[in-house]
Amino acid sequence: MTTFRATLDYGEAGEAAISRWLRRRGCTVLPVYEKLIDNGKGPRLYLPHSTLIAPDLFVFGSQNVLWVESKHKTAFSWHRLTNRWVTGIDVRHYEHYLRVESETPWHVWLMFLHEGGQAKDSPPNSPTGLFGNALSKLAKCENHRHKNWGTMGMVYWAVDSLVNLAPLTELI
Repeated sequence: MTTFRATLDYGEAGEAAISRWLRRRGCTVLPVYEKLIDNGKGPRLYLPHSTLIAPDLFVFGSQNVLWVESKHKTAFSWHRLTNRWVTGIDVRHYEHYLRVESETPWHVWLMFLHEGGQAKDSPPNSPTGLFGNALSKLAKCENHRHKNWGTMGMVYWAVDSLVNLAPLTELI
């Protein structure tokens, strides 16, 4: 069984790799989670009348400004009903990120760093590398949702709904 600390460390390693990749492309990266007092919660965005879960990174450069939610995973999962490689996030976080995008002037991107290998009950050799897309596009092409996992279930996207941003060798 994986400990919370090991899972957190793995996620932070992926976020650091994605941040380095963005910086090599001329972007400035502000990790949103950095805070003086650790209250056990992830990054928050405080709006005038509500609070939202914030994406991990605020990224800006000469051409654009955007939010980035980074995910680090070993492998895509194989969805048997649609015969596709899929990856996903917690539904509750997804709903908050959609609101972040609608409440701020900046797009939210989901970026998934996949190392490859084999997920439970999946074929071997899943795709590897950095994949992502704008949340506004992903909202129109969900592959499926599942009530298991996450606090409110998960939402999944097929690999062909994501842009292949970089090979694994550019990140690790």
